Formats: sequence, C-alpha cells, structure tokens
Amino acid sequence: MSRRNLLATSAAVATALGLSSTATAAESRTTAASGTGTLHLAPAQDQIRALCQGYITARALLEQLLDHHTRVNPGVNAVVTTDAAAARAAADRADKYLADTGRTLGPLHGLPMTVKDALETKGMRTTCGSPALTDHIPGTDADAVALLRAAGAVIVGKTNTPTMCQDIQTSNPLFGKTKNPFADDRTAGGSSGGPSAAVATGLSSLEIGSDLAGSLRLPAAYCGVYALRTSRGASPIVPTRGHIPRPPGWLTSSDMLTLGPIARTAGDLELLLDVLAAPSPADGAAWSIDLPAPTKTRLGQYRIGLWADDLFCRVDADTRGLMAQVGKAVRAAGATVDDDGRPVDFKASNHLFERLMYATSAATATDEAFAGEVKAAESIPDDSPAAHYLKSRTMRHRDWARADEDRHKLRKQWADYFTTHDVLITPATPTAAVLDQTSVPGDDRFITVDGEKRGFYEQTSWVNLASPVGLPAIVMPTGRTAEGLPLSVQIIGPYLSDRTVVAVAKLLAQVLPTAPKAPALTA
Repeated sequence: MSRRNLLATSAAVATALGLSSTATAAESRTTAASGTGTLHLAPAQDQIRALCQGYITARALLEQLLDHHTRVNPGVNAVVTTDAAAARAAADRADKYLADTGRTLGPLHGLPMTVKDALETKGMRTTCGSPALTDHIPGTDADAVALLRAAGAVIVGKTNTPTMCQDIQTSNPLFGKTKNPFADDRTAGGSSGGPSAAVATGLSSLEIGSDLAGSLRLPAAYCGVYALRTSRGASPIVPTRGHIPRPPGWLTSSDMLTLGPIARTAGDLELLLDVLAAPSPADGAAWSIDLPAPTKTRLGQYRIGLWADDLFCRVDADTRGLMAQVGKAVRAAGATVDDDGRPVDFKASNHLFERLMYATSAATATDEAFAGEVKAAESIPDDSPAAHYLKSRTMRHRDWARADEDRHKLRKQWADYFTTHDVLITPATPTAAVLDQTSVPGDDRFITVDGEKRGFYEQTSWVNLASPVGLPAIVMPTGRTAEGLPLSVQIIGPYLSDRTVVAVAKLLAQVLPTAPKAPALTA
C-alpha cells in the first residue's frame, strides 16, 4: 500500500486505537518532519501512530530497536535472550496485513517490545534465571504474552530477573547482573529489574512486570520509570498463568501475584493496561473486564491522602523533600488534602503480608524440604529470628484461613478509607536506588537511610502496603537526588480504580518536577 493510501486510512486507524485522528495526524507529521531515526525511543503511543499511518514500517522500527540493543544492552544487561528472526517475521506480517487490508492487527500493531523472562513465551527460551530451566522452551505462551501477540505486538526478546524471581536485586547464574541505568554501583532492583532497566534505556518502550512483594514497583522506582500493580481480588484482572514461579506447567500462581505494565509515560501505561486487563481464557466466554473510567478531570477535584513518612519505615531527606513538594503541588491545585488519616496500621499490615507471602511461597517446595521446615518450625522458639518465616511457611490451613480473614478485614479498612479519599500518595521507597549487594551474603545485606543502618528488605515496605489487599498502585518517577538518581512516589487507589491512579499520575506529572532520563536515552 502506498503512503498516500495508508494516510487515507488514518482516521479509521485512529478511531480503532481510541486516538484523536486530528491529533494523530499532527503528531505523525511532526514525526515525519523530524525524521524517524530515533522513533524507537519515543513513547509507545507515538510509535504506534507512526506505524499505523505509514511513516515507518514495523520492520524498519524493529531494525532501529535491534541496532539500539547492539549499542546499549551490553552496558546494562537488561535483555538476555533475543530472537531477531522471529521478530522480523512478525514485523513483516504486521506490515503485510496493514498493506493488504488497511487495518491494524490491534492496539499494539507492529510495536517491538520485550517480555520478562519469568513469562513463558512460545518458541523462545524462558528460564526465570534458573539453571534448572536453562533449556526450557515453552510450547505455549503465558496468557499475558498471548494478549500481547493478539494486540499486534512484536516480541523481540526476554529481560533479566533474579533466579525464580526470589530477590529484590536482579542477578542470576545464567545471565549475570542487570545494572542500574543511572549508576553502575546501584541496584536496578528486582525482580523486574531487567524489564525496568530495558524500558528506562529504550530497549523496549513497554514491558510486563510481575509483583508480589514489590517486584514490579521497586525496580521501576530505582530505574526512573512508571509501573502499575494492577488490581487483584479473588482473581487478578491480568491473567497470570504461565508466570514462573510457579514451575512450568502449573495452572495456578500465588494468591497475591499480579502482572502489570511498565512504561516511560503514564499514557503508555494506560495503553498496555487496556491490552492486559482481560479475564483468563477459561472465563472469557462469560466474563469481561470493564475498568471504570476516572470520574474527575482536574487535580483540584480529588480528595488526596498523603502518608509522607512513618516511624515503622522512615524515609530519607530526599524522599521527605519530594513528599513535601507533592503536598505543596496538590494543595496549590485546589485538591482536598489529608496529611493525618491512615487507612491501616503499617506494622500490622506488613506483618500480615509477610505471613501470607511466606505461606504461598511454600507451595513449590519439595516434599523433603517442606518436611524439614515443618520439623524446624515445631522446635524453634517463637522469639527466634527465623520463627516468623518458618512458622508462616508451615502454618496449618486453619491458621491460613484466619490470616485470610484478617486480610479481608484489612481490605475493609482500606475500603472505608476510600469512602472519604480518592487516592493515597506515599513514598515508593525509603531512598533512591541503593548500593548493589548481589555479591554480599543475604544476612549481611542492609540499606542506609540518612546514615542509619536499616534492614535490607525495608526497601519494599511502602510498596507492600497495597500487596496483601489487591489494590492498584502506581509508581511514578518525579524529581532526582543530588547525584542524579531518580526519585518516585506511589499512588494507591480503591480496588479496580486502576484507570484513576493512572489519571492522577498524568495530572501530577504536570505539576511535579520531571525525573531524569537514563543516559542511554539522551546519548
């Protein structure tokens, strides 16, 4: 199809994508005037506009991205497996389909992107960083990956994760360490460190991360990108089958695991959310997911809670300063602001989350290993440092049922809070990206907050507020430290208000300082 004929289809394409045809044409002309040589670094929405209006082919965009991989990925080690041949074939199919029909394959038509190595990808090596899965090539896609392909995405490769997603740093024996895009001595976070670093450095404009104990939002904060932990009730709004762990072939996942989008803009988060929010294939015949749209259009209309610091998990001076900026900005916008109300007790919420997390993690232990843990838990004193972990992993079903009841009570506390508040804004992490400690034994790891030595896993305490209760929570990069590291805040909303927290992030981006871009994007 000629460029002229492709442009003739732009209004229909824009309508199909939910875009303004006028704005789309204007933005595409701007792209054409400035050249498309760096289009792979533009927001995903801009790339799709250019693809659908014929200013660039999917194959040409893919080649730009592959060239960028050659130059940038060796320095960050975010992408650990690629299949350029399969990606080129998929891009060519997208181009042919558009040329033959004048229609797009879907809302991600021809967009090249990577996928976390914890998500099974048909025909592409999927290891979750585990030597036991070195040669694992799935015969089917994880449900979320299948949604990407159905939307027209071109899967380029897989991004790094700690072994079986079991660290909040990203390193494993198969592929080594993923570096923080801003400083080699800082961690990229985990377990979605590879996906976050890939998006931050332009190796992918969109990614899917997984989040149980902050595995999506912690690395996004450290790498200066947006990430959304999606809502989860009895079932997740993004299907999780095919996520490792659990082992390949399992049909279930942790009852707190969610998948969610990672992007460089809030608008791109929304684009991927629209693709991913879907029932599992087994439920698709009868169920659909229609997340409610935000009911407010201006920041001044919102009732905003601010939880800037807490004795349970103190934040550093940079983060306190950022939260003060947030408070000033939302007040200046006319929002109703509550600095004092607290939906839950931080310490009690964190303790319950840990109990439930340790319990669900025991599902894949071998019979022999679990029997050993049961024996150890029965003999260990309650005040032993290991007691909380062992007794939680081996609790009886009656005890788990009671913990689950406590979780539902916690959800009600949050629901009551949101009858008088629209969102709650908190720190994302106590500090900016901490020093990498992948070579430090686990018991010797720690972080420092304003000169005070603190527990290593306190990095995730703030993001874990939303984890046990299944609330949508977005991490939004804004501001920087004196060393140039990105800072972030977290926006938590009521259950199923995923679109609202994204909308609030868009509005906040207009009044808060911008976050730094990774050097790979500006070089």
